Amino acid sequence: MNFSADHAARKWPCDWHATGRLPVLFFLALAAVLTCAASMEASANVPLPRPRPADAPAAAEPEGGPPDQAPPVQEPAEARPPELSACRKALTEDIAIAPSIPPIKGPGGCGGEDLVRLEAIVLSPTQRVALKPAAILRCTMAAAVADWIRTDMAPLAAKLGTTISELDNFDSFECRGRNRVRGAKLSEHGLANALDVRGMTFANGNKLSLTDRTASREIREKVLASVCTRFTTVLGPSSDWYHEDHIHLDLAQRRGNYKLCQWGVHDPLPAVAPLLPAERPEEAPPRPTAEEKAASGKPSEAAPEAASEDDDGKPAAPAKPRGKLSRRSGAQ
Repeated sequence: MNFSADHAARKWPCDWHATGRLPVLFFLALAAVLTCAASMEASANVPLPRPRPADAPAAAEPEGGPPDQAPPVQEPAEARPPELSACRKALTEDIAIAPSIPPIKGPGGCGGEDLVRLEAIVLSPTQRVALKPAAILRCTMAAAVADWIRTDMAPLAAKLGTTISELDNFDSFECRGRNRVRGAKLSEHGLANALDVRGMTFANGNKLSLTDRTASREIREKVLASVCTRFTTVLGPSSDWYHEDHIHLDLAQRRGNYKLCQWGVHDPLPAVAPLLPAERPEEAPPRPTAEEKAASGKPSEAAPEAASEDDDGKPAAPAKPRGKLSRRSGAQ
């Protein structure tokens, strides 16, 4: 019988005789075995590290715990809420209703951080002083206003037999220069660090306007003493032309902790302005006679005669009008 590989491939087409793959696989397996043996021999020749001495100090554990403990997963910075300031933690709902608002970044440095919207000041679980309207302030300024109302104004109202129900907010945060003058230095209002107050309303319906001359001078002076103690700037009537109808309060920082308190508490104006000078009191000393003044060398107080013309017979020149009195501009 004639037997060959070609005949076998034709007879058994699915066997290795037909494909010819067995020799290739055999050589690949042999090459893998030889490579493994060479690597084992090379690793056997690598020197091992010396053993650690017994008196050597213990190795410090890496930060985050033992090596077998996975390090804690840190939250991304965007997901973590901002840390509350000490003022924000202290200004609780038992003191004031003042929710936090996002920071404000305005032109020219306007705005600030750690801002709140002061809506009401809490006197007791059943009594609140509402700010009308709500004021946008820094937390420190809002805390100072709340402390002023709770500690000073509430006891003052209690002596009058009532409580405070509303605080008239004339202005709080506003991105502007001082006194709204274009190009002026940034106002504390632009930093959310100031509050303008016109007055307050009591629970019995009475109102106290802090710049009203007819209001009790004693009460206004007590308010003046309290605000000048608590705030670094107080501006009211007689400070400048811009604060005749309200009181400006702020916590501006100055060198040497300098404070500015300018608020004139005036008496009521007379109903009718006097046209003539008041009569001389009887207990006043007698006026010196002309002879006594001449002897003493002092000029006589007698009024000179009015002259309509000068020595040459020409009409006298009109008197030069006095210049307009200037008033120093206030700080805000």
